[in-house]
Parts: sequence; structure tokens; C-alpha cells
Amino acid sequence: MYNTHTAHIENNKQKINEALRIIDLLGFARQQQNERSALTLLALLSLKPDTPWLSAKNPLMGITPMMDFFRVNYEKDYAPNSRETVRRQTVHQFLEAGLIVVNPDDPARPVNSGKTVYQIEQGALEMLRTFGTLDWTKNLNVYLSTRDTLKQRYSQARETHRIPVTVAPGKTITLSPGGQNVLVEKILSDFAEIYTQGGKVLYVGDTDNKFAYYDRDSLAQLGVSIELHGKMPDVIIHHVANNWLVLVEAVTSHGPIDGKRKDELKRLFRMSKAGLVLVTTFLTRDAMMGYLRDIAWETEVWVAEAPTHMIHFNGERFLGPYENSH
Repeated sequence: MYNTHTAHIENNKQKINEALRIIDLLGFARQQQNERSALTLLALLSLKPDTPWLSAKNPLMGITPMMDFFRVNYEKDYAPNSRETVRRQTVHQFLEAGLIVVNPDDPARPVNSGKTVYQIEQGALEMLRTFGTLDWTKNLNVYLSTRDTLKQRYSQARETHRIPVTVAPGKTITLSPGGQNVLVEKILSDFAEIYTQGGKVLYVGDTDNKFAYYDRDSLAQLGVSIELHGKMPDVIIHHVANNWLVLVEAVTSHGPIDGKRKDELKRLFRMSKAGLVLVTTFLTRDAMMGYLRDIAWETEVWVAEAPTHMIHFNGERFLGPYENSH
């Protein structure tokens, strides 16, 4: 017997199939031509099974709200641990293609922020609203012909918010905006100048690119060979005058160098010919207060708002390595 529930199921399937058709026509790879990607597109357009394409919207939406949309409107309940799959196997590709934009409300927000949101690009929204109409094919072709321009324009807009940092004489890189990289910039400009003067920056990590700057040869000369899956500190500086390898963690969302992290770093850099100095950094003293119980002994703490001061956690020396400590 044909009933309301049956009609609802058929509407669900039809809308998902239409989204799949669009994903195919937009040229996405087979890995994105699946139900997960179709539901993601529908969520980003706020399209319920009975909502016409003409009424598509482009709300700001994070990954978890997208998955909530799948469940509430399409009865597709993805496990919480699927969140990363949605982000890495669908949203990332939509973003790369210029179909969506990230954090248009705050371009300086780091992409790994819990507040990160995505939105269908305006030109794409206008094109998608015509799906199923006589104008669809024409609008799709126009959109596809201009997509590279749209991607370039958005990329340039994001680039203006990146943070430039100098890592060597005449060598400047840019870091993704916001988050820990605001602190990383202060580590390289203020901390390095005061406490490792004449030192050499060997590594800088970034939210977008783990190895934003990596002087592999200089680290190798110090006996250090890093495996790509190793959990790197945020900044590594070789204090040449004292032959110290200064490992710096920038604390904004992740924790400080506690006992566990101290042991990890010592294992990762166990072959270093230079003595290890472990430093946890914070933007403000208020930010530091919540972590005081966790900070490991025989490590250092630096706060960017008071750059000429260093806090030493126990031990018989100040800002120096402890080769035999445990």
C-alpha cells in the first residue's frame, strides 16, 4: 500500500540521486560520487527531500551540523567517527574545486578551529538553483568555464590574511591565519631574538602544512632524522652558540609540554648531538594559568605578552638541556 512514509523514502532517494547527478556533472572524482557527498551537498544547500532546487540556500555550516542534517532530514545516521571522513573525503574536495568556501565570516579563523564553517560559493548557488530548468545546461557550462577564476579569486583573498614570518636571512614563509600561528609568529620574532640570538630556525609547523619550513640537512647534521608521522613541536631552533636544540610548543588549543609530551620529544630527538631545551609558550598569562598543573618539570615557559621574562620549572639550571633527566 502506497503511503506517506513510502512517498518520503522515494523523495529522499530522488533528491540524493539528483545531487549525485550534479556531483558527476561538476567533474568530481569517483571517490566523491557517493551518498555521503550527495548528502553533504544537500546539507550545504539546506535542501530537504521536498524542497525544490530553486529554494536552495547557502547557510554557514560546520561538519557536525551537516551530519545532523543527514540524520534529521534523510534518516541517514552516520557514526560520530565518520566526521573526519566527511571532512577529508568530501568537504576538502568541494573546497579544492571552489564549490564551497571556508570561514567566509572570519577568514582569519584557522581551519582546524571547532568554529570552522563552510558555505556554498555564491556563483555555485545561483547555478544550482536552476537545476531541472531549461537554463540548467547553459548555466552549468558558464559556471564550469569560470570555476578556475573563482578558485583563484578565493585563494587570493585567503592569501591576504596569511601571516608572514622570517625563518632565515632573506627567507620568508607565510602561515595560515589565526590560531596557534599568531603565537608562532611571536616565537620567531620575539622569543628567538631574545633567547636564541644568532640561532637558526630549523622547523616551523603550520595548521595547513605540518612541514611549512623544514631544514632537513641542518637537522641531519645534528643527528636528527624525523619520520613524517612523528608528532613534531611547533618550532625548532638551533641555538648555535650553546649548541642547544630548542623545541617550542605553541599552546592555543592543544596542551603544554607535560610529562607525556616531554618523554615523546626526548624519544623523537634522542639522537640529537645538541642538548635539548623544551619550551612551552602562551600568548598571555591568563592562558597559561589553566595549564600550570600539567607543565613538566625541567622545562621552560615563555609568555608572549611578557617577552623578556622566562619561567623555569625546577632543576639546577635555567634555559639549558638536561641530558640525563627523566
